[in-house]
Amino acid sequence: MSDKNRVLIDGDMLVYRIASALEEPIHWGDDWWSLYADARQGVALIDEELKKFEDIAKSYDPLATDIKVALTCPVFNWRNNVLPSYKANRKNVRRPVIWNPLRQHLCENHKAVTYRNLEADDIIGILCQKTSIIISDDKDFKSVPCKFLHRPSTGAGSRVTEKRAKRWHFLQTLTGDSADGYKGCPGIGEVRAEKLLKDGTWEEVVGAYSKAGLDEEDALRQAQVAHILQSPSEYNKKTGEVALWKPE
Repeated sequence: MSDKNRVLIDGDMLVYRIASALEEPIHWGDDWWSLYADARQGVALIDEELKKFEDIAKSYDPLATDIKVALTCPVFNWRNNVLPSYKANRKNVRRPVIWNPLRQHLCENHKAVTYRNLEADDIIGILCQKTSIIISDDKDFKSVPCKFLHRPSTGAGSRVTEKRAKRWHFLQTLTGDSADGYKGCPGIGEVRAEKLLKDGTWEEVVGAYSKAGLDEEDALRQAQVAHILQSPSEYNKKTGEVALWKPE
């Protein structure tokens, strides 16, 4: 048995935050402008942040020393097969200029993990164990049972139980996530969703969709894209195929 517990770090969060912060505009004259960023500075900040995260994780658990960084597959996202609109709003969004160099640094120097067709969230969910610590500012990880440090800069976090994780998944199925391009159930925000989920069951989710003139298949598609993979059995490494979520 290993004497190490996993620390799972959202590499997408780290790369985007640092790469964006380092961009500076340059005016070359005659109305010519460009963006500049120092990749060496970005690499140094990446290393500094990872060391900080490691120290924070150890303060929670001295055995939390198995550090793994996850990065989203840059080629294809399996969720687009379920819902073509998923993150379609980001297709024309420009990536920071040192996005690629920072990703490359994580892969070459920190053994960052990337799986075919998967987002970093899914990789983390698959690798996550009961003793793992997830470090990310992405609220989606509230649907993964773990120790979740949701404010990486301060180390603030909480324990996500299986019951809370399941409820959060259903909440997201109802409310959707406009940033990720899935709408949820029409007319339902977070407050109403909380009231509808009295017992936190799939039947309550389907009932809300039915009242909105939609059926269980509509609810299922939203639930599937909202679901973070949480078991190796949900993903085939050889083919890159995902076993879609189904209600118990």
